[in-house]
Amino acid sequence: MKKVLIIEDELSIVKLLQYNLEKENYSVEVAMDGEEGLNLALENEYAIILLDLMLPSKDGMEICKELRGEKVDTPIIMLTAKDSEIDKIVGLEIGADDYITKPFSPREVIARIKAIIRRVEKNSKHEPLPETIEKVIKFDDIVIYPENFEVYVKEKKVDFTPKEFELLLYLAENKNRILSREQLLLAIWDYDFTGETRIVDVHISHLRDKIEENPKKPYYIKTARGFGYKLEVPK
Repeated sequence: MKKVLIIEDELSIVKLLQYNLEKENYSVEVAMDGEEGLNLALENEYAIILLDLMLPSKDGMEICKELRGEKVDTPIIMLTAKDSEIDKIVGLEIGADDYITKPFSPREVIARIKAIIRRVEKNSKHEPLPETIEKVIKFDDIVIYPENFEVYVKEKKVDFTPKEFELLLYLAENKNRILSREQLLLAIWDYDFTGETRIVDVHISHLRDKIEENPKKPYYIKTARGFGYKLEVPK
């Protein structure tokens, strides 16, 4: 039985989520305080964490940042009553995998949880290659080690969030091919985010900051205006 951690201080939302998740055969643990939720997330393993933005003692942004700083890679869906673009962007920047704005339907939450868990399980089933045949993707000064989730830029290791790494790897595996935002959403987030293509733009911006010499004039990750992006690798 997969375990879900809910860190949320509104009892009505907790009860709604817990009831619907348990109906779907998830095991649910709850923390109604930020500090307690952080400790549970650090000490236990969960399939996913539902994390409220506004919490007593420690807010969701702080918790997400600390978990990623401690290399806890459990998928995080942020629950926020704030519908502003900046809140969503900041949440993604510090390592959240997804966000849902209140009010939301339990069906939507469960659909997104299943999509993320499905994605994680799919990736974990990839059998590691023999050490002697390690898969490496290289273009110019950038080297990607898919099996180790590592990226080096000019021989210096650069840290990426799990979603940033997945996106870069997918672009690299489809180099010189234009990919629509919708294609990238389905491939990386495994969920049909109708009207939510901004999540792709935010992650592309992060990638450019980390691999481009000049992110404002990208050499590798090019924009196909009005359509999507492509990782352009000179032949």
